[in-house]
Amino acid sequence: MTTALLSLGSNLQPQQHLHAAVEALRARFGAIAVSAAYRTAAVGFDGPDFLNNAVAIETDLPLQTLDDWLHALEDAHGRDRSGPRFSDRTLDIDVVFYGDLIVEGPGHLRIPRPELKHAFVLKPLADIAPDFRDPVSGLTLEALWRAHRQFGEPFDTMELVPV
Repeated sequence: MTTALLSLGSNLQPQQHLHAAVEALRARFGAIAVSAAYRTAAVGFDGPDFLNNAVAIETDLPLQTLDDWLHALEDAHGRDRSGPRFSDRTLDIDVVFYGDLIVEGPGHLRIPRPELKHAFVLKPLADIAPDFRDPVSGLTLEALWRAHRQFGEPFDTMELVPV
């Protein structure tokens, strides 16, 4: 089994979409760790605030199969891939870490995800997996978060609600 750390985000009915995604992940993977949902401003475009959280799963799925399953989950929640890269989202789920694997190269799948530099990705991951080591830097997620420029700033949390 491999530990996969996922980043989830939504800015269109985010409480409902993130709740439904967490429930789908729980139904597929069993016991999972789930962070609080943090409200943050949209990055790269003007739009409603996002809710972002993180989930840790244990999986025997190969990385590409997991990524395909997550894309299907996004699609099931109305994800529109026809617009610009930075745009409103019903549901966005990224594999940030897949064990100690490092994937770089052609295609959209990069592990660890470059978005790890953003507080909205790093803080929720550090909340649920503080001792997980980034295979690139060798640092724990807690250490990476403590070194982040937004460490110590307050973040609004919101409860996820059923659809």
